[in-house]
Formats: sequence, C-alpha cells, structure tokens
Amino acid sequence: MKWLAAFISCMLLSAPALAREITPAERRDEPFDASLPACADPSVLQSITLRFEKTEIRFWNSSLKLIGFERVREVAWRPWGLDYIPRRYCTGTVVVSDGYKRRINFSIREDLGFIGIGWNTETCVDGLDRQYAFAPHCKQAAP
Repeated sequence: MKWLAAFISCMLLSAPALAREITPAERRDEPFDASLPACADPSVLQSITLRFEKTEIRFWNSSLKLIGFERVREVAWRPWGLDYIPRRYCTGTVVVSDGYKRRINFSIREDLGFIGIGWNTETCVDGLDRQYAFAPHCKQAAP
C-alpha cells in the first residue's frame, strides 16, 4: 500500500513537468491578430452563400441556393486554447431554395484564406453534407 501511495505522489508531483508551455498565437514569430468578423457579419454570410452555390453547381449539378439566415449565433471562440489558430464557431438556421429550413454549422478561421491571407469559412448544412465530411448531421463542423 505504501508503494501505491508513493507512486501516486510521484505522478502528481511530476504532472506540472509534463505540461507544455502555452504561447498565445498573438505572440508568435508570425503572429495572428485574432480579429475575426462576427458570426452574423454580412461578409461572412455572403461568403458562405457564394461558396455553397458554387459547390452545388460544380460538384452536385444542383441549383440549390441559400436564401436567408436565421438565429445565427456564436457557439465557441478559440475552444482549444490561446496557442491554436484563432477560430470562431457558429450555428444557425438557413433557408434553402428547396423550401426547407436546415441547421448550419460553420467556423470562421484566421489566415486560412487564399494562400494564407485573410479569414476563411468552413461550412456544413445539415442534410446537404453529401460526402459525409462532417457526419453525423454536421456534428464534426462544431467544436
């Protein structure tokens, strides 16, 4: 029993030594500025709408479009800590041109735009994730 107590004590005392140092993304050699637009920002919603329409036409030969957004809200801001790429996770309801309202999960990511310049979005519309990239039901597009 003494050996067990000694082993547990050693593990508890060595735990801080195993922890890694956290350097906020804003203090790196190539820093992030953590200034991302809000979830309901018109530029974000327009980007999502254009990308969705382009994907539907190009890959699925579909004429579906996003008509409008409802109840868009933030779910998480930097959920994994300060030393990761700044991301804002959002959810809401989207009205699709087929007349259905569907849940949408998306993230706004800093410096992940074209050739690493500007912000970018990653989106999943529930029921229209045809490759199951974010299955089940767009759960993997949320934090």
